[in-house]
Amino acid sequence: MDFSRFNQAEQAQIAAMIEHKQMKDFLRLYSNLVQRCFDDCANDFTTKTLTGKEGECVNKCADKFLKHSERVGSRFAELSENMQAPGSQ
Repeated sequence: MDFSRFNQAEQAQIAAMIEHKQMKDFLRLYSNLVQRCFDDCANDFTTKTLTGKEGECVNKCADKFLKHSERVGSRFAELSENMQAPGSQ
């Protein structure tokens, strides 16, 4: 996106808005990861620490979630490039 048509104050404001949105998106992703893995993996509430089975489940859950999110992001980037390419329809 070309921001050269905006003055420096507007560019700074746009950059701050983008940074804020990226932080909100990151926190939403992190929150979803924590909630999903907790729901799937935390089963034994008799101790404060994770059991070996729960820890392994959390590691697998987080890995799978992050790989999925990375793949979705890659696909959106590909689709965005295709939409911006000249002659694409």
